[in-house]
Amino acid sequence: QVQLVESGGGSVQPGGSLRLSCTAAGITLDNHPIGWFRQAPGKEREGVSCISSRSGSTYYADSAKVRFIISRDNSKNTVYLQMNRLKPEDAAVYYCAADQLVIPHLCSLKASEYAYWGQGTPVTVPS
Repeated sequence: QVQLVESGGGSVQPGGSLRLSCTAAGITLDNHPIGWFRQAPGKEREGVSCISSRSGSTYYADSAKVRFIISRDNSKNTVYLQMNRLKPEDAAVYYCAADQLVIPHLCSLKASEYAYWGQGTPVTVPS
């Protein structure tokens, strides 16, 4: 049984940083594209960043470029999202997801392409 668990969310002042973690059971994250998504109240779930299987190619939504960094620690079977210079508009529930379709060096920021999801971790950035 595949299980993804996010952690590291919380409340941070604008300009602050958080590091989110996505740990897995029943799946080896290095073998799958992994994505980070977020969903704010009343809004659709949007892709933030993803990392491809094996090679670790990374992709970012425009809102996350420069400020966010996705990485993977294979020894811990964990994917991270380092978020810097946080803004009030970054406030949302953040989810990690694993894709079953493996294409070398590629990953998607489309939520519909991911099969396995965690329960989410909330991030609050007061304005």
